[in-house]
Amino acid sequence: MDQPLAIVTGGSSGIGQHLVIALARAGYAVAFSYHSQPASAQATVEMLAGEGRQAMAAACDGGLKADVERFISSAVAWAARAPELLVNNAGIQTWSPLLDLTEERWDAVIRTNLKGCFLHTQLAGRLMAEAGRGGSIVNIGSGCNKVAFPNLVDYTASKGGIEQFTKSSAVELGKFGITVNCVAPGAIATERTAAEAPDYAGQWSPLTPLGRVGTPEDVAGVVLFFASNAARFVTGQTLWVDGGLFSRAPWPDY
Repeated sequence: MDQPLAIVTGGSSGIGQHLVIALARAGYAVAFSYHSQPASAQATVEMLAGEGRQAMAAACDGGLKADVERFISSAVAWAARAPELLVNNAGIQTWSPLLDLTEERWDAVIRTNLKGCFLHTQLAGRLMAEAGRGGSIVNIGSGCNKVAFPNLVDYTASKGGIEQFTKSSAVELGKFGITVNCVAPGAIATERTAAEAPDYAGQWSPLTPLGRVGTPEDVAGVVLFFASNAARFVTGQTLWVDGGLFSRAPWPDY
């Protein structure tokens, strides 16, 4: 293929699905993984094929090294090239107070969100370094990189870890011309957030200085920026895509 290869984890729904579509429309051949939604993944591949875009989907347990190796190997074989871009998007969360959180839930979230980010970064980073063309890695964080979210202690810990992992990876991979950055969304309207709160926009828009909730397209635009030449000297950074939400103090009478 002539197109650069982008690898996206967790691309069958939500923000990840929108990232796959945006990257494909931007000219990438996109290989993306899914864990439990094969029909949605295949529908995305077929929709993009109808537009003349290149995409492939593969089942993958992002916290299992053998699965990650198989996924990335199949992506490289499909595109016949090393990846130019990796987007670590896959993530899960569980709602539970700290004192009630089970060890199994904690392990599942840390395994998927933080270990999965490590495994994909290590394997894709090696391929980028060996290819000698540089590359970009973008990790999807969260507003809880900055502030603690109640009843999401495992999720908050995993995303805080991803931000620090982003910085460490940027320092170590810089010598290969690989940039590593983090995108931290705020209140974003997706199928998941709609299921969590039927009036999600009504709840979060008044708290957001820009007066609305974000969209997956808002996140995709920043990922495309980090992957572009415009960000070739930007690495180790977190960019908040939150409409100012997590910069706003809980100020009385405002």
